[in-house]
Amino acid sequence: MIRSFRWRLTLWYLGFFSLLFVLFGLFLYGRLSSNLKTRLDDELISQAHTAAGLFADELKEQNGDAGKAAHEIVDNDLRGQQIAILADRGELLASSGPARAADYIDIAAQLYSGRPSHVVAFALGESGARAAEDSMSVGGREFEFIAYQPLDTIAADLRQVRGILLLASPLLLAMAGIGGYLVAKRSLAPLGSMAVQARRITASNLDARLEIGQAAEELEALAASFNELLSRLDKTFDTMRRFVADASHELRTPIAVIRGEADVALSQERSAAAYRETLAVILDESRRLSRLVDDLLNLARADAGHLQLQARDFYLGDLLQECCRSAQALAQARGVAVQCRAPEDVQFRGDEELLHRLVMNLLDNAIRHTPRGGCVAASLEALDSEIRLRVSDTGSGIALEALPHIFDRFYRGDRARSRQDGGFGLGLAIVKWIAESHQGAVAVQSAPGQGSIFTVTMPR
Repeated sequence: MIRSFRWRLTLWYLGFFSLLFVLFGLFLYGRLSSNLKTRLDDELISQAHTAAGLFADELKEQNGDAGKAAHEIVDNDLRGQQIAILADRGELLASSGPARAADYIDIAAQLYSGRPSHVVAFALGESGARAAEDSMSVGGREFEFIAYQPLDTIAADLRQVRGILLLASPLLLAMAGIGGYLVAKRSLAPLGSMAVQARRITASNLDARLEIGQAAEELEALAASFNELLSRLDKTFDTMRRFVADASHELRTPIAVIRGEADVALSQERSAAAYRETLAVILDESRRLSRLVDDLLNLARADAGHLQLQARDFYLGDLLQECCRSAQALAQARGVAVQCRAPEDVQFRGDEELLHRLVMNLLDNAIRHTPRGGCVAASLEALDSEIRLRVSDTGSGIALEALPHIFDRFYRGDRARSRQDGGFGLGLAIVKWIAESHQGAVAVQSAPGQGSIFTVTMPR
């Protein structure tokens, strides 16, 4: 099997051209043969009609002697023409051809149809012949005038045409093959250039793009699609690099704290209270580290499509009220009030554990960014086709330049305060992933100094 696309195009082009050439040759040969025979028939009809007209005049000059009149026409007026004159459909009066009388009678029998200028084909020699007949009645006698012509000349012309077609076909097919190869090579040249450029693109230069110049529309679409793929890969690699750098930074901080506390504890003898204090710090940082690892593992599984939803029916209002009660402890420690408005009859089918985490992340984020004396409100609204879950706060709000990035992993508008409060910048990224895994979406409305409203919309 030929794997080269260039050769495949060439063979397809050559095969199609060969088919067209054969069909054109058959059409040309058929039309030429038909036209030659039609022209011969017209000449034969004209000769027969002329012989009939001359015979009537000659018969008067010969005082009614049909034999003399016939010989006079054949020998003098139409010398060289293959003419035969018969009387009463059986008596050969004169002829200019080599055929026998029986042959002319047989021809006359084939031609006779009760109408003049009738043409038939009959066997004569290798190529056959064609004949035309005209008739007239004089003095009670029926005379027939037969003009016939062998097809040797036409056969010779057709043989010459066949020879030309057979001789020209290899040359034309060879030229068609060469032309098809050159056309395919020129048409596919941009693909070769694209392949060379693509080989030069690695992870270090994903910002490079394919350039194909003035190529065909289809190749321009292919190059544009490939460039779009490179853009997505470049963005993905950049996100991965930033993700790894941020994850390394976040992991390094608690590990450094744990290692530092352990080094200090082991450097000298300390009291039991000091050891307990050190172990408390290590335990706290270990918990932070465990949460970070769990978040990273869940996001990695989600990206790989290995995390399956455990869907079941439950009441979403009950889940929201439970989350609000769980968030009360953190809210009271910070002097923030938590309000909850959740209908109890909103039934939903989804992963209850993941949705619990979504709500808790939104409440935790709102409480951490709301100053003392502020308020965090959670509400649930059930519409005909969708469910809307809102968490709003009276906090400091989000800067306009930060709004497009707040759902990015490890992104934090105020890094110092977030790290101090125990955040990693993964909470909202997890919220977005959980909402999208339930065919929903999350949106935010915020302005500096006016608080924030996070709205999760999911189909019922």
